[in-house]
Amino acid sequence: MIDWLHGTASSRAPETDIDLGGQRLPIVLRRLHNARRLTLRLAPDGSEVRISLPAWAQAREAIAFAHARKSWLADQLAKLPARAVPAPDGDVRYRGATLKVAWDAGAARRPCVDNDALRIGGPETGLEGRIRRWLEAEALRLAEADMHDYCAAAGLDPVPISLTRAQRRWGSCSDKSRIRINWRLVQAPDFVRRSVVAHEVAHLVYFDHSPAFHALLARIFEGEIAAADRWLKDHGRGLYVSFG
Repeated sequence: MIDWLHGTASSRAPETDIDLGGQRLPIVLRRLHNARRLTLRLAPDGSEVRISLPAWAQAREAIAFAHARKSWLADQLAKLPARAVPAPDGDVRYRGATLKVAWDAGAARRPCVDNDALRIGGPETGLEGRIRRWLEAEALRLAEADMHDYCAAAGLDPVPISLTRAQRRWGSCSDKSRIRINWRLVQAPDFVRRSVVAHEVAHLVYFDHSPAFHALLARIFEGEIAAADRWLKDHGRGLYVSFG
């Protein structure tokens, strides 16, 4: 991510997409009225270049800024793992493990974990969608169980929980009454997903990142928050390489 506060616009209108090593990506602008600076980043799945800009910033200057940082963006794109769409004999990530897709048209359509394999049947067409729906159902089942654990530890009643497909946030809490968890966390090790759920449960009590919030999080979460945060920093983008 690159921040920019003041810059100089070119007299020529910049292009609204950008060529990064032979791959052309759209530049998507998002104006934030409370932003103080322009922020440039690559989408986690490498599908687009994103720019958040303050109310006072000119769109042409923001786009020119992205073109001026082509080298940095290309480096970020090169670091992303190649996209791997689930296919027969391919791989699927599940709870920190890599499962081999064992497809048999005559087997049950519902995926089933069998040691280090994910067995699934039905037509090959739509295979990716069936696996994704199963992963999302698993993500909700696991996160809901996590939420019950941490609400009990914090002395709270359980709250509704749902999934999100956000590309910037792993979890969120709204109005201290509902939490949302990124479904892709089902691919991460359990302690990573659980740390995010614990974080959002702590927000049900403290809607900030105050010392009291961190004290509660440390009390209810059984692992090391720093280790979970480090895993997401190092490997989080890799959770976006499947399913688009």
